[in-house]
Amino acid sequence: MARLFGTDGVRGVANRALTVELALKLAQSAAKILGADSRSAGNKPTAVIGRDPRISGDFLAAAVAAGLASAGVDVFDAGIVPTPATAFLTADFDADFGVMISASHNKASDNGIKFFARGGHKLDDAIEDAIETELGVAPLAPIGGEVGRVQRFADAEDRYLVHLLRALPNRLTGLKVVVDCAHGAASAISPQVFVDAGAQVVVIGNDPDGLNINAGVGSTHLSALQAAVLEHGADMGFAHDGDADRCLAVDHTGEIVDGDQLMAILALSAKSKGELARDTLVATVMSNLGLRIAMSEAGIKLIETKVGDRYVLEEMREGGYTLGGEQSGHIIFSRFATTGDGVLTGLMVAAEAARTRKSLQQLAAQMKRYPQVLINVPKVDLSRVATDSQVQAIVAEAERSLGENGRVLLRASGTEPLIRVMVEAADAGSAQSWADRIARVVEKELAL
Repeated sequence: MARLFGTDGVRGVANRALTVELALKLAQSAAKILGADSRSAGNKPTAVIGRDPRISGDFLAAAVAAGLASAGVDVFDAGIVPTPATAFLTADFDADFGVMISASHNKASDNGIKFFARGGHKLDDAIEDAIETELGVAPLAPIGGEVGRVQRFADAEDRYLVHLLRALPNRLTGLKVVVDCAHGAASAISPQVFVDAGAQVVVIGNDPDGLNINAGVGSTHLSALQAAVLEHGADMGFAHDGDADRCLAVDHTGEIVDGDQLMAILALSAKSKGELARDTLVATVMSNLGLRIAMSEAGIKLIETKVGDRYVLEEMREGGYTLGGEQSGHIIFSRFATTGDGVLTGLMVAAEAARTRKSLQQLAAQMKRYPQVLINVPKVDLSRVATDSQVQAIVAEAERSLGENGRVLLRASGTEPLIRVMVEAADAGSAQSWADRIARVVEKELAL
């Protein structure tokens, strides 16, 4: 049987793969596993629940709250808040665990359930497996005063807003910023915190109706932000995804600034202020070659992990590093957050522009973005990618041709039978040509 938990919680089409019954049982199982320490100490466990505004969040959050309360957990419902807010509130409230109902950048018909351990940290695989195992076991069934209560977390948004403003190193006075909230969880919080930080703010994608989340707006559809920045003559724009754990940007010319460039800006800033632990940045193997070169030239060590913000987080926690992230815009500031925080990312980048009096375009130019081509090759044997002689020969030929100004990466998908062929080069033509050639060999040699 396939593992229920994916790389970021349990996801699926709401009311099909992700049902009320499954949400209830997951909550009861989580209550048993994540609430064990408090129960053993004679205390009633507590949990924080947050969600994004997609329509299915109403019944799924209700099912999770019911499952937790029925298993003896006191539930504090934070309502519609970003994923990083739920993680922060779990730690700030000293709750035993947190639950976020969201499918992030997915379409409105999808949803997901993600758990945070005490302190707002993502769960280890072993704990997720323990929760999954408990699904087949009778749940806790306390009675009388031992059942949990469900109550509104009245000051949830205010706590998170104050936290963000405290993390900000300087005000944003003089900046005009467009914020695209993806009709998602940050629709109220992100515009407000930018205003409170001193920026002049234009807002788009902040009218969620439960069905329009991520629809033509947000970090997966940047054309709306580009148009708004140009229309309003803004200094920069920031786009979140549905649960606001991501942030991508647009400069005053409408040019996209991706997660790698944002990490470069933030890492160089932190190093200049002595705030980059061990002068090290953590990123994934998919980050652009330009990031590696820019960091090397600045005396910053770059540690690579597998793709997925959870692997970045694990490396950061193990090494005590303060900054890491992904090209997609998941950026983690371990001094202030336990997960990627798109609102905090936007604030920090804007603060650096305000501090240095440089445009976002100038800041982004500190990293040269090399052309990068990604081709997915489906229906292939993943087990032979590292051993097939023809595949390895074409990769070696490409690497010799590209030299230090290029890179080849073949990566097996973790969710479907396909190989991702990624090639970077000094020019787009070379990147595309080599990616096409390698993809053809992979398709021919590894066909199922």
